[in-house]
Amino acid sequence: VAYLIIFHILFVLFVWTYWKSIFTLPEQPGKKYHISLADQERYENEERPEVQRQILAEIARKLPVYTRTGSGGIRFCDRCQLIKPDRCHHCSVCAICVLKMDHHCPWVNNCVGFSNYKFFLLFLAYSLLYCLYIAATVFKYFIKYWTGELTNGRSKFHVLFLLFIAVMFFVSLLFLFGYHCWLVSRNRSTLEAFSAPVFQNGPDKNGFNLGFVKNLQQVFGEEKKLWLLPIASSQGDGHFFPMRALCEAQNPLLANEEQWEDDGIDEEPH
Repeated sequence: VAYLIIFHILFVLFVWTYWKSIFTLPEQPGKKYHISLADQERYENEERPEVQRQILAEIARKLPVYTRTGSGGIRFCDRCQLIKPDRCHHCSVCAICVLKMDHHCPWVNNCVGFSNYKFFLLFLAYSLLYCLYIAATVFKYFIKYWTGELTNGRSKFHVLFLLFIAVMFFVSLLFLFGYHCWLVSRNRSTLEAFSAPVFQNGPDKNGFNLGFVKNLQQVFGEEKKLWLLPIASSQGDGHFFPMRALCEAQNPLLANEEQWEDDGIDEEPH
């Protein structure tokens, strides 16, 4: 009975998080980030790149955007005709700009971003536990067949197949979940891990890294009772994110934290 209770609890959480990951629509930038028709015509009719950059800079002056393109210009999506908020990217599959886009996941057939990143992490976690539980409960029957205590050939095939599938998915999910745990601890998205966000002072891979606890709270929220449930609790609205530079101004000790880490990594033994 205890085995069945635990199994169904994990199964319900697995299906619930999977459902939320699939059917939670990606969050798109608000109306104030869309440029007006007049600005759009002014931008498209201008052929000089430097003037186009000035037009975008004028439009974005009142918007809380701090990340830039590689050349230092305002990040603009010519397909959605909007100024991209920080950490926002255009998904070519969904054909929309997604707030804090992490990646487009074919397994959930949805964009993973600000609105459903917590659900996606919980889906990975409960999938991992689900596979581990199945493998652990089936393993004793595998041992019995191996030692010859049970001789039913048809059941033996089912047990071997179930154990193989559970272990295979467990190992695959372990690496994927571990990678995303590392991303959360550094407050990075998958896109930011491959290409560091660019600020006014240049690229900074730790531009949004506020420390482990605050990084965790940005994804899961401050109410710990909601952390393990697929209920929206992430901080903010996806348009603005606290930056390391602002925190360093309030707490200068943070400015040396990354330098200490780099020194510890780069220091060669004598």
